[in-house]
Amino acid sequence: MTITITAFDRSPDGGKGLARDTRVRWALEEAAQPYDVRLVSFAAMKEPGHLALHPFGQIPTYEEGDLRLFETGAIILHIAERYGGLLPDEADGRARAIAWMFAAVNTVEPPILELVVARFLEGDKPWTAERLPLITARIEERLVRLERHLGNADWLDGAFAAGDLMMVSVLLRLRMSGILDAHPTLAAYVARGEARPAYRRAFAAQLAVNTR
Repeated sequence: MTITITAFDRSPDGGKGLARDTRVRWALEEAAQPYDVRLVSFAAMKEPGHLALHPFGQIPTYEEGDLRLFETGAIILHIAERYGGLLPDEADGRARAIAWMFAAVNTVEPPILELVVARFLEGDKPWTAERLPLITARIEERLVRLERHLGNADWLDGAFAAGDLMMVSVLLRLRMSGILDAHPTLAAYVARGEARPAYRRAFAAQLAVNTR
């Protein structure tokens, strides 16, 4: 069965790897699974055909035979469980890797997304100047704790796993803000993720769409 995912026909980030389809592409590359991509416009995302796949009109979606999935974390967990290579064989290790997936999207990413909204969508609002220090403080608190856990290790819990894939993808959103530069341990961690051949193939595939 051919796997098909959806992606922006023109990503808001211009192909910098921040759109969430990059995370799914990366997981499929790590799992050595071929896939097709159906590109959708912003208008098409709100049409019935796409809403049948993603009730909230977003990307990516995942189709494999009769299976239809939305939400990046759910898609990547499915890939990891079905195809291997992204979760440890040992049960406790698998549970910890999944916990780090949740930590990435539930604990680390929310204030980072708040920062993006405050800077780029609400930068002209009167409350932004007061909000930014509060948001930045929340991000810093999470980064300090994450850095403390990582220490001198290459990855969060032994070998590279789905939790690292999600965490690196989340931290990449901080690059343009300069915040990551103040955390060299995490900056090096992100660089290790970007250096993986599977990530580079995923990044190149998304960039090619946006530079065609």
